[in-house]
Amino acid sequence: MTVDPGYRVERALARLERTEPEIRAWVCVDAQGARRAARRAPEGSPLRGMPFGVKDIIDVAGLPTECGSVLRQGRIVADDAWLVDRLRRAGAVPLGKTVTTEFAYFQPGPTRNPHRPAHTPGGSSSGSAAAVAAGVVPLALGSQTAGSLTRPASFCGVAGYVAPVGAWPTRGFTGLSPTLDAPGLLTPTVRELAEVIEAVDGKTAEDPGSVRVLQWRGTGLADIDPAMLDALDQTGRTLGATDLSPDLGTPELAETHAVVMAYEAARSLAGEAEHPESLSAHLNALLDRGRKTSETEYRAALAARRTARARILDLLTRADAILAPAAPGPAPRGLDATGTPILSRPWQLLGLPVVTIPGHRDPHGMPLGLQLVGHPHRVGRLLGIAHRTEAAIRIRRAEETTR
Repeated sequence: MTVDPGYRVERALARLERTEPEIRAWVCVDAQGARRAARRAPEGSPLRGMPFGVKDIIDVAGLPTECGSVLRQGRIVADDAWLVDRLRRAGAVPLGKTVTTEFAYFQPGPTRNPHRPAHTPGGSSSGSAAAVAAGVVPLALGSQTAGSLTRPASFCGVAGYVAPVGAWPTRGFTGLSPTLDAPGLLTPTVRELAEVIEAVDGKTAEDPGSVRVLQWRGTGLADIDPAMLDALDQTGRTLGATDLSPDLGTPELAETHAVVMAYEAARSLAGEAEHPESLSAHLNALLDRGRKTSETEYRAALAARRTARARILDLLTRADAILAPAAPGPAPRGLDATGTPILSRPWQLLGLPVVTIPGHRDPHGMPLGLQLVGHPHRVGRLLGIAHRTEAAIRIRRAEETTR
C-alpha cells in the first residue's frame, strides 16, 4: 500500500517535536513548506514524500543558510543547491536545516549524540547525522572536506555516503576547499543509501559476486580503540580481507590534505577572515595557516596528490575496496569538540567515494562505524559490497544477542 506523502512529513514533525529539546539537531524547520511540497510530490516518483534534513551550509530556496556563524545570520537564499533540486525532482521533501559546525570546520554547535546526549555527534555534519539517528528523518544531506560526514555517521550509528569529489556538483554549497569538498548523504542503512543514490544519479548497487577487499587499520595515523580494531578484524575476516601493504604513506597524505585545505580555505573565506573577532579560534587558526602557506607549498601538495591518486586508483582496479575504521573509536564524551577527522583525510585528499557502514557497538553500546573506500568509477560495486558487509554485521550481532 502506498504511504500518503503527507503522513511521512507529519510523522517526521511529530518525532522532531519529541526529540529536539534534547538532541538539538535542527537550525530551522519549515513545516508548512514541507507540507506543501508533500502535497505536490509527483505520483510514482522514487522518493515521494520522503522528508529530509539539509546541513546548514547547503542552500534551500526561501530558507536561511547561516553556516553556523554569526556572520551569516538571516541570510535567505533564492535557489536550491543542486543536490536539493535533484531530491525534490525525485519527490523528496526538505523538512528544514540541520546544525553544522562553524563553516563546516571544528567549532561545535549545540547538537548531542542521540545514543548518549553527553557525547558528541561528531562534525561537521552534526545535525544531519543526529537527525537520522534520532529517527526524525530517513535522509539528511551532509558534506565532507576532511571527515565531516564519515565521522558523525560512525559516532551516531548511521550509514553515510561521500560522493567522489567532482561527481556531484557543489553548486549551492558554502565550501572550504574546492579540491576537497564533496556532497554526501546520511540514512539509517546502506540499503536506503543505495535507493537515494539511484534517485539522484542513476547509479545502482550491484551484486558484487566474489570480492577482493584490502584492510587498513589506521594505526599509523591514530590510536585506535581496541573495540574498533576488533570490529574491523571481525568484518575483515568475514569479507576475506587482506592487509593493505604497503601503507601507501597515509601520514604524508594526511599532512598533504591539511596543506591543501588550509590554503584553499583561506581564500574561500577571505571575506569572513576580515572579521576575526566573529570567528572561532579553530577557524582563525586554519585561515592563518592558509595565509602563511606559500603558493609553492600548495602546488607541491597538489602534485603529491596527483601522484598518490594515480597510485591508489591503480590499486583499486586490482582490488574492490579498502575496509577501514571510520573513526578512531566511539564518540568521545563532551560537547566542546567533535573528534578527529584524521582517518578520513587521506581518502578525501584523493577524492574517493566512501560508504560508512553502521552496526558494530563497543562494550558500552556506543556505535562503531567502518568505512569502505572505493574507485570513483565503481560506485555501484562499492554499494553492493557495503550492503553485503552491513548484512554480515547484522547477522553477527543477532547471533551474539541470542547466545
